[in-house]
Amino acid sequence: MKLNINFKNSIIETTYLLYILLFIYAAMNKGLDFEKFQVELGQSPLLSAFAGWISWTVLIFEFAIVFFLLIPKTRIKALYAGFCLMCMFTAYIFIMLNYSSFLPCSCGGILEKMSWKQHLIFNIFFVLLGGLALWLHHNQMGTKRNNRYAKYYSIRLLLSLLGSTVIVIILFFSSEEIIHHQNPFIRRYPHHPVTLKHTIDLKYNSYYFAGEDEGKIYLGNTTVPLYLLSIDSQLQQQKIRATLDQKSFVFQSLKIVVSPPYFFILDGRTPAMFRGRITDWKARLQYPRPPYFTIAVPMDSSRIAFRGISKTSKNNILGIFEFGTDPKTKMAPGLLQKQLDGVFDTDGMLHYNAEKKRMVYIYHYRNQYVLADDNGKLDYRSHTIDTISHPQIDIAYLNNKKHRTIASPALTVNAHSYVYKHLLFVNSKVPGRYEHKKVWEESSVIDVYDLNKRAYLLSFHIYEIGGKKLRNFIVTATHIYALIDTKLVVYELNEQLKNEINSVSEISF
Repeated sequence: MKLNINFKNSIIETTYLLYILLFIYAAMNKGLDFEKFQVELGQSPLLSAFAGWISWTVLIFEFAIVFFLLIPKTRIKALYAGFCLMCMFTAYIFIMLNYSSFLPCSCGGILEKMSWKQHLIFNIFFVLLGGLALWLHHNQMGTKRNNRYAKYYSIRLLLSLLGSTVIVIILFFSSEEIIHHQNPFIRRYPHHPVTLKHTIDLKYNSYYFAGEDEGKIYLGNTTVPLYLLSIDSQLQQQKIRATLDQKSFVFQSLKIVVSPPYFFILDGRTPAMFRGRITDWKARLQYPRPPYFTIAVPMDSSRIAFRGISKTSKNNILGIFEFGTDPKTKMAPGLLQKQLDGVFDTDGMLHYNAEKKRMVYIYHYRNQYVLADDNGKLDYRSHTIDTISHPQIDIAYLNNKKHRTIASPALTVNAHSYVYKHLLFVNSKVPGRYEHKKVWEESSVIDVYDLNKRAYLLSFHIYEIGGKKLRNFIVTATHIYALIDTKLVVYELNEQLKNEINSVSEISF
């Protein structure tokens, strides 16, 4: 009997010692590089919304557990706390392995070298060890008193296990709701959402994206306005020259847009619009002429969505122009919202989603985008995940307020964007919480949003080349093409992004 008691006591004492070593090691590693621990926890798919207070709470708890495990009078309570914490860690890893889209790491030292499955086994061992030690202790106490106490403590042990697991599950669902719909500017970076495949030197930095068609992309060139370069999925290049039916036409701000089976040559300052088929690349001037515009995107063979200047307010305004025998111009004055001057503060990027028949306008200097139908009727307004809701611009008025200009460099929030099916890709210029400063300085970040669900999905980096950062990008069903200085960089999408692109859901109003 005495040997049996001594053996049980040895198990309990050994558990105390192992828990002390475990938590002091884990706490020291977190404390010595707390910023890294907080950043990685902030990018966790499970607890990112609560990374701030959870990172401090876990660190304090681990040190506190070690401290109270060293005091004989508080050892059991401290072991209970350690047992509950290990149950939470175990539930966290189990959910990550089975329900997470990617697996970061928030550990340190030797624990960081473990795989997630090894880490799960490691944690289960400590949960079982802690539970055994607590059960043996309470079993001894129950023998001294009566069996009713032993049963009571066994139930309490089980409730501790279940309660710890439930807390993690609640945090998981709460964090998911906050990150996707009420994001406190925390980005999620899955492992390798895009993979670098090829880099092509175009020799010149005057190329721009003109459009894409089933994996083939088209590049326009500002120095040779009527020439295009097409590149297919096999990286085969073809030079294309567009021709016009007006030989002596004078352009002021020419841009080519390829929207198969047509291509368009647009000039908002002339204004003029040519249209042709990509089978022969011969374009004809369309009548009547469109209104003056600063941005225009084709909607179909006879309509364009455009941004112009209102004749009455002198502010930016969106509209739809239909040319042909029965021309129509329909303005949508309520879509763009003035906050400062109505021009610079509403500056942005205009896209048209042919599949959903939706116009998308995203502001350059604030965290907002607008979705409207193909008649200019507002569907909804939503926000990017950064917190800049008002433009940080100094406006200077010249010539008795007849002209206006930006007096000092403005803070750009959304630099570039692209809409592919129901996904909005945004090149953000604002760093979020828990992000590595060095990585941010050496790369450009792309945030991805689901327009149907009005939700933020994930982010990824496009790294600079030769000190030059991203100047624009385009998305296809399988790849992302980025222009960096004179280089065209080709990235392949991983399965997660391909699945997001191919998923089907309705627009949420």
